[in-house]
Amino acid sequence: MATPAYRRVMLKLSGEALMGSQSFGIDERVVAKIAEELREVHDLGVQLAIVVGGGNIIRGLAASHRGIERVTGDYMGMLATVINALALQDAMEKRGVVTRVQTAIDIRDVAEPFIRRRAMRHLEKERAVIFAAGTGNPFFTTDSAAALRAAEIRAEILLKATQVEGIFTSDPKQDPDAKLLEKVTYQEVLERDLRVMDTAAISLCRDNGIPIAVFDLSRSGNVRRVVCGERVGSIVRQ
Repeated sequence: MATPAYRRVMLKLSGEALMGSQSFGIDERVVAKIAEELREVHDLGVQLAIVVGGGNIIRGLAASHRGIERVTGDYMGMLATVINALALQDAMEKRGVVTRVQTAIDIRDVAEPFIRRRAMRHLEKERAVIFAAGTGNPFFTTDSAAALRAAEIRAEILLKATQVEGIFTSDPKQDPDAKLLEKVTYQEVLERDLRVMDTAAISLCRDNGIPIAVFDLSRSGNVRRVVCGERVGSIVRQ
C-alpha cells in the first residue's frame, strides 16, 4: 500500500471531465472510472474534498454570449454543478465511499448547505465531501470556489485535474513547441498568464500557502500518484 504525502486534499474536477467523448452531458462510464480512482485515494486514508464544475451542461459566460443575462447564466451554471455532484456522489457511494454533497445555494431536499465546520467534521469521519454550486455568487468560477473551499477546510494541496499533462508555456494542442513546466511559482503563473486557474484562485492559493498540482486526469492512477507525492505533471508553489 502506497503512503500518501498529504492527509487532506482538494480535487478540482471540470464539468467537461464528466462528459468523456460526448459533446454534452454526463458519460456514466467516465464518472464510474473517476469514482474508482477516488476510491483508491480514499482507501489510503486521505481526507478527500472535491469541487466539480458544470461546463458539460452550461457555462454562465457562454450563456451570456447567447443572450441570457450574465447573472442568470451564472446561477444556471451553479445548478449544473449540483447535477454533476450528485452523479459523482452516486458513483462513489456505489464503490463504498461514504459521501456528502454540500451546496453554496440552499437545496436541502438534495444536499446539505455548505457549513465549514460540518464539512471538516465529515472529512475527519472519513466521508468524502463534494462542494457544489461554486461560491454561491455570480461572476466567480468553480476554480475560485475550489481555492476558497481549500483554504476554508485547510487542505494541504489543491489538485487541478485537466486534459493535458500539466502546465505548458503555451497551449500544447495548438503549439507543438510548447514545453512542460514541472515547477512554477504563483507569481510566474500570473505574470506569464499561464491560465492554470483564474487569477482570483491563484491569488487565494498563494495567500494561503496552498500548492497546486496540475495533471492529466485521463491517465489512469494519476490522482493517487499525485497524492502519494510522485512527480506527475506540474506543481505551483511559492
